[in-house]
Amino acid sequence: MGILNTRKNKKYSYTPRYYKGEGNPFELKHKFDEYRVTASSNKGLKTKLNNALDDYKYNEDKSGANRRTMIIIGILILVFLFIIDFDLTIFFPNR
Repeated sequence: MGILNTRKNKKYSYTPRYYKGEGNPFELKHKFDEYRVTASSNKGLKTKLNNALDDYKYNEDKSGANRRTMIIIGILILVFLFIIDFDLTIFFPNR
């Protein structure tokens, strides 16, 4: 009756009618696999962090996004310090 055996999925040998490309059209992969090391399937937090740092160090930034990101982070930190009423005068010399 099929109590012990699970039902197997049907397999079809379907090929798309108008597909004239290379490889399998149904293969799922990352968009940037060919360009980045960090998109690989490395496991472990340390390996992922090391790959991300290497990618950040050795790939040049053509659009200025890294500098823009640092400016935005700096502004957000200053807004946060202003909201919690942090005294910023400790960073300036006394007159």
